[in-house]
Amino acid sequence: MTRDEAWKALALHPDPTLAELFAEDPQRVEKLSSRIELGETGIRFDWSKTHLTDELLADFEALAEAADFDEMRRRLFAGEVVNPTENRAAEHSALRGVGREASVEEAEALRQRMMLLVNAIHDGALGEVKHLIHVGIGGSALGPALAVDALGRDDPLVDVHVVSNVDGVALEEAFEACDPRTTLIAVASKTFTTIETMTNARSALKWLADNGVDDPTGRVIALTASPEKAVEWGVDETRILPFSESVGGRYSLWSSIGFPVALGIGWEGFEQMLDGAARIDQHFRDVDGRDNLPLRAAFSDLYYLRLRGCQTRAVFAYDERLRLLPGYLQQLEMESNGKRVTVDGEPSGPTAPITWGGVGTDAQHAVFQLLHQGTHLVPIDFIASIEPGDMLDAAHHHILLTNCFAQGAALMAGQSSDDPHRSYPGNRPSATILVDDLDPETFGALIAFHEHRVFAAAVMLDINPFDQFGVELGKAIAKKIEGGGERFDPSTEALLKEAGVG
Repeated sequence: MTRDEAWKALALHPDPTLAELFAEDPQRVEKLSSRIELGETGIRFDWSKTHLTDELLADFEALAEAADFDEMRRRLFAGEVVNPTENRAAEHSALRGVGREASVEEAEALRQRMMLLVNAIHDGALGEVKHLIHVGIGGSALGPALAVDALGRDDPLVDVHVVSNVDGVALEEAFEACDPRTTLIAVASKTFTTIETMTNARSALKWLADNGVDDPTGRVIALTASPEKAVEWGVDETRILPFSESVGGRYSLWSSIGFPVALGIGWEGFEQMLDGAARIDQHFRDVDGRDNLPLRAAFSDLYYLRLRGCQTRAVFAYDERLRLLPGYLQQLEMESNGKRVTVDGEPSGPTAPITWGGVGTDAQHAVFQLLHQGTHLVPIDFIASIEPGDMLDAAHHHILLTNCFAQGAALMAGQSSDDPHRSYPGNRPSATILVDDLDPETFGALIAFHEHRVFAAAVMLDINPFDQFGVELGKAIAKKIEGGGERFDPSTEALLKEAGVG
């Protein structure tokens, strides 16, 4: 069967309601809910409130076979080229100990180097360190910011501030929270040339100098795949933490880009995060067909994207510690799979929904009106933790979880009424990811699950999830404006004149 034939077979399936699917199959929850064990905790993945059926899953398995999914998965873990437009491997799993042996060994050596520096800082080798300002952008900032916010709230070893926006307001906010005499600066850039990051880095050094720090560059830790550029910039070689060129920015949390996480929560916690991700790597590598949970999630994503025409997918974290997760997933999913051509350069059709979301219960009083009664069909992921992240009255967490589960139930069931203004159509899909506790291990597993979910969808869509050329166009035009001498469209010219830039 070819890929086109598999898609045609999928398009022939009927469209029963979720209520009908549950009524027809008493084993539905057992079939579409699975649990992955992680040391002392685990994660439950419940896809039973989606429209997946045994027949749909069988045809999606046929699509995966037609797309040569098994071979592409083998190449991913073997460290072979899976990014054909840049002729690169994508070896983020090797950073977690799962992948090509040589790459795993190299990652281990680099990780040991980072561990020595992290432990030395904690032991006072660089003097008293209370604060870290981590400057980066994109994957060099989103992953660390999410991990620090999720895992570093309770008595962090070092107070970490992640700054990505070149808007000086963001950097000034970090300055206000830090004492320059006890602050380190981490500069995270794969090339060590990213204009936003290097502009922020220079301003951070000036802030240190202006506040009496004798050797500002000596307070810099460089996180980069271009260590020679960091040396040229003035960073001491002993404070450069390299990572491999085969690790993409949005997949780099597990590399030295995770330095602020290790510094904030401690090396043991960082290792536990890697262990949780490695457990998902092993599952994704070793389990076939619908029982492979990232692949099953990708089946659902493609069903709603291609067969139901859903242009968006929403993620709601019913946990304040995961408030930054929707923003992180926006980059992971849309920068990876936001493409318009296949790997052969042919038109692809829809490849990625717009990812958006928020935090429960806040979102219920903002966007859920549209989800329940609007005209858009939006598949939703709910993410929650059984154990609370607070020490307050248990009523807080009880209300949080009951609201999370109630929203999924209400979206599915709906409610009829003679008053059309009070009628809810129901039959609206959702999936639930329920962790026992949000510790470093489950956090790592949660992120790795989404990484592999994106890859699985890309393989079946025949697109490359590891390049991002679309990001570069706006940057190139910004450089032309800075350089001067070029003319642009009348609107842009008027804006440049009004703002006095260019």
